[in-house]
Amino acid sequence: MDDLENNILEKLLTDLKGLDPVILRAADEAETSKQLPKNLLTALHKGSFFKLLLPKPYGGLELSPFSFCQIIQAVGKIDASTAWCLCQANGCAMSAAFLPPEVAKEIWAKDQEAALAWGPGGGEAIEHGNYFQLTGSWSFVSGGRHATWIGGHAKIKKENGDPRLEPNGQPTARTFIFPASQARMTEIWDVIGLLGTGSDQFSVSDILVPKTHMLARDNPNYRVYEEPLYLFPAASLYASGFAGVALGIAAAVFDSFKELVITKTPRLEQRSLDKNTVIQSEVGQAQARLNSAKVYLLSELKEIWMAVRDSRNLSIADRMRIRLASTYAIHESRAVVDLIYAAAGATAIFSNSPFQRRFRDIHTVAQQVQGRKSHFQTVGSYLLGHPPDLSMA
Repeated sequence: MDDLENNILEKLLTDLKGLDPVILRAADEAETSKQLPKNLLTALHKGSFFKLLLPKPYGGLELSPFSFCQIIQAVGKIDASTAWCLCQANGCAMSAAFLPPEVAKEIWAKDQEAALAWGPGGGEAIEHGNYFQLTGSWSFVSGGRHATWIGGHAKIKKENGDPRLEPNGQPTARTFIFPASQARMTEIWDVIGLLGTGSDQFSVSDILVPKTHMLARDNPNYRVYEEPLYLFPAASLYASGFAGVALGIAAAVFDSFKELVITKTPRLEQRSLDKNTVIQSEVGQAQARLNSAKVYLLSELKEIWMAVRDSRNLSIADRMRIRLASTYAIHESRAVVDLIYAAAGATAIFSNSPFQRRFRDIHTVAQQVQGRKSHFQTVGSYLLGHPPDLSMA
């Protein structure tokens, strides 16, 4: 890590401490309204927290995965929904490296509160001269309610209706970027955790998208801005960031529990929880598990980043390392939260406790695609010499 990035990281973490009360106050409103409040968004944009992975020419900070994960973890310790939205928006901002510079400037450089959001789904884009006629629907669009632009992945058809094909015979698909105002939102985010992300569904019907606003995600043949960060697929940064969210949640629960046990004497018992030998053992194990998961993830990210920065190459083995460390961090974080939640007893079930929202949030984090246990099998298969499955690595 160079001195400049270290200074930026330290400043962002210091600034974040000042935003701590703003994020905390906004968390309850975000739970109810299922979106981040405007005052919080303004503060986060002002602090450049939406520009962590954005290329420098468009006003971004272009931080390493190592620094990015630390910032998301610190935000996650305050509020998981806020951290999740920041991770999602920053991962999407990496697409600026694959867009024509004039388009990237239009989206990010001209609007200091720009945010791009997208999610899984599909659509159809029919060529019409310099435009595509786009129809489609995409769900789980985290942060979509405050996004200024939406991205939708769609298969391309020629003007005569025939599918456009790649050289290998597969249908050509691209991501199309369009103003969020052109999309219709359907509220589907009726879930138990991460409520403030407002991960709803968006759809469009027959809108015209200029060809300049189309990109091939993570395809090196279409990369316009050649810097080491953009050799990483966005999935690696999503994995790292969402693992950071999980670690932040678990760290907050752990700190709250240590405060609780000093003052809580369970019903029908004579001693406070901190004097219970079982609790003491569980606290020690929880600390070890959290520390090992955090150090493992950050050390992998730092080592891989330094190698990529020097070699200008990200190997398949390194992508697998990121996948393994991030999946491990998510599941260790959930295990620690579960252990502490049970040990906290009836205190943990009340809505005003520091445990219940984070319990819901960590289980939502672990249920989504980055937390799949099948990632362990994917990496294990590769380590045993089988062909790599790069669909999620």
